[in-house]
Amino acid sequence: MKLIGPFKQVVTLANLPLRGKLSDEQLEIIADGGILVDNDTIQKVGNFEDLKTGYPDVEIEKVEGEQVVLPALVDSHTHICFGGNRANDFAMRNAGKTYLEIAESGGGIWSSVQHTRNASEEELLTTLLERINFLIDLGITTIEVKSGYGLDVENELKMLRIIEMAQEVTQATLVPTCLSAHLKPRDFEGSNSEYLEYILTEILPKVKEEGLANRVDIFIEKSAFQPEESKEFLLKTKALGFEITVHADQFTPGSSRIAVEVGAKSADHLEATVDEDIDFLAQSNTVATALPGASLGLGEKFTPARKLLDAGAIVAIASDWNPGSAPMGNLITQASILATFQKLTTAEVWAGMTFRAAFALNLEDRGILESSKKADFITFKTNNFQNVLYNQGSLKAEHVYINGNLNT
Repeated sequence: MKLIGPFKQVVTLANLPLRGKLSDEQLEIIADGGILVDNDTIQKVGNFEDLKTGYPDVEIEKVEGEQVVLPALVDSHTHICFGGNRANDFAMRNAGKTYLEIAESGGGIWSSVQHTRNASEEELLTTLLERINFLIDLGITTIEVKSGYGLDVENELKMLRIIEMAQEVTQATLVPTCLSAHLKPRDFEGSNSEYLEYILTEILPKVKEEGLANRVDIFIEKSAFQPEESKEFLLKTKALGFEITVHADQFTPGSSRIAVEVGAKSADHLEATVDEDIDFLAQSNTVATALPGASLGLGEKFTPARKLLDAGAIVAIASDWNPGSAPMGNLITQASILATFQKLTTAEVWAGMTFRAAFALNLEDRGILESSKKADFITFKTNNFQNVLYNQGSLKAEHVYINGNLNT
């Protein structure tokens, strides 16, 4: 057992509700605090000197200088396993080209599919690990990673196996999600419904057999899959024993309601969600996940996070890091900007990037600094935790602890 500290401030995020709005006055902040860790679990959080006195034989891991500590971040929606680059898409979009024009010129999701299919396993693993390490350096220690740039049996399994390989060599927790229903691939001869049936009969049984993922996602949108066929697919997927999540309401409303109706763990995007569906989400246990990186990358409006929180929804914030619409990957920067435009409290932002995001991944053992939780936490070299969001990502994490150990 060891005692880590002292910290100028320990922001525990303890005793906060899972859903709805939060005030900053609700935050528990322990001055001159310490964290008592046994193996990979937090044993106790409190005043450093009190803990030192109460546990006289404990190993001390001294923290130098003024630092604040918070729970490590959870990024519950990423697409960071991919080949290639879509910088040209970004340039064309900013020059006024439409999504269709970009796709017709060789860009869009299909471009990433081709690059990913053509990439070797070694190349995909190397670039995936580089992105994982980038996120760890930002203080993100739990990372959801989707497939969805393979879109056939061979290449979807290749992506998921690469994610499994990455888990073997990283200390971060990776949560794989099968997104074979990203869009119907151009080389599939058949309808949308036939492709979804192909996923159900050809891809998902192999995913389950190899234990490559227990989560399935689908993109419900005019350019991808339509509401009724998606709902049928999700119900069949759930019957196979998978947890489900949905790309919902990105450009057109209505699919978040489907996510709730089928019992999805989360509905992600929600930029186009209308008021009546906000209330529907708020009355469910489906997490409403804001993806401000996509709004910034596409120049679209933000998820109505303020309305969702006021209505009582569970709101998470994730990066959507992908090669097309959200290439930034910096969750704190994105969340800080979302907070500015949506008027979110500091407590709401941190909750959305920690225990509320963890709930979306069915991981309720992390995201809070309290007894029995996973000992993942991050420090910043400052005397006031408010400086982290104030600096909008330019104040970097000083130290990242995973399972109670300093990540190096």
